Amino acid sequence: MNEKREFKAYGYRWIVLLSFMAIGIMTQVLWITFAPITGAAARFYHTSDLMIGLLSMSFMIVFVLVFLPSAYAIDTWGFRKAVGLGAVLTAVFGLTRGLFASNFTVVLLSQVGIAVGQPFVIGAITKIAARWFPAEERATASAIGTLALYLGPLLAMFLTPFLALHIGISRMLLVYGIAAVAAAALFLLVAREHPPTPAGEEERVRMLEGLKSMLRQRDFIFLLFMFFVGLGMFNSISTWIENIIRPRGFSISQAGVLGGLMLVGGIIGAVVISLLSDRSRRRKPFILLALIGLMPGLIGIAYSTSDWLLLASGFTFGFFLLSAGPIGFQYAAEITHPAPEATSNTLLLVMGQISGIVFIFGMDALKAPASGAMTTSLLILVALTAVAAILAGMVGESPVYERGQGKGI
Repeated sequence: MNEKREFKAYGYRWIVLLSFMAIGIMTQVLWITFAPITGAAARFYHTSDLMIGLLSMSFMIVFVLVFLPSAYAIDTWGFRKAVGLGAVLTAVFGLTRGLFASNFTVVLLSQVGIAVGQPFVIGAITKIAARWFPAEERATASAIGTLALYLGPLLAMFLTPFLALHIGISRMLLVYGIAAVAAAALFLLVAREHPPTPAGEEERVRMLEGLKSMLRQRDFIFLLFMFFVGLGMFNSISTWIENIIRPRGFSISQAGVLGGLMLVGGIIGAVVISLLSDRSRRRKPFILLALIGLMPGLIGIAYSTSDWLLLASGFTFGFFLLSAGPIGFQYAAEITHPAPEATSNTLLLVMGQISGIVFIFGMDALKAPASGAMTTSLLILVALTAVAAILAGMVGESPVYERGQGKGI
């Protein structure tokens, strides 16, 4: 019925995507602000490392509570209104966090407010790709949109230690709040819901119907476990990055550089691997490659005592782990079609938030009593990754590849 429809890709799609990235980046900066300065922040607020970890973990807890309403909003209101709501919440509470930066209670409440807005933003990645991009560009568009989830923590890992040391924690938080207001304004000004004519096929069922159908698919269930391990690992290691390396004598600046290199590797991996995936129309081999490839890097993070080996391990870990994200999101959207993209996207994200909470508490509980080392927890994560890799080898290929084989697309 739709074979004769004319599809067109508009240049404005890149402006829409970049405006989305700007607010997506700020949600992630505000999430992970305190991770590379956990010890310094604990002293500033006269509290414990775990309470500082709670500032990051609040995002994961809130995501679990808000993901269904946010997915429903994205699918029914459209991404512009839903992301716009998330952008306003990010701007307002990012600013209150900066204006009352010395008050831990206000900072925590502001974190919760920002956290409510986050799923309305990051749950829309594949929705934007489907609305504005043709099928052959959607994994790449998802990868570029997902870069916001990596660029934000990257900026925070490098900038937070620098700003905390040079202008203090209070002024640093105010700078971040002002940046969040600017990013929200940019999105609200330039984002558009639809191109003038469709960019590609986009037939989807309603959210609840799609949710029921995707939860009956074995491959999607396996993918949920992969995200449970992979995203939970990213969230927990990002949260405890300084605590992981502190027992081996590394500083907060080195923690920031390690976190930054993890994310630089992830950005490079996400772009390169997604382009290869789009070119080949295959998803499964690249998800499997990512899970196998990240394990040596994770082992290196657990044991490295030399600076160069630690940083090389962090880069390797990030390159493979974070390259799996955009391909996994797009694979989920393709195997669950016609379920809404935002529903599959958000369900994968919520698995990572649940596991992030579990892993963060688990890593704190299992750390060595005397030294505080988290080696045992990191080795458990290696074992879970091996299980996820086995499951990745059992899933089927994307139907996009099958259609390409059959029709010469």
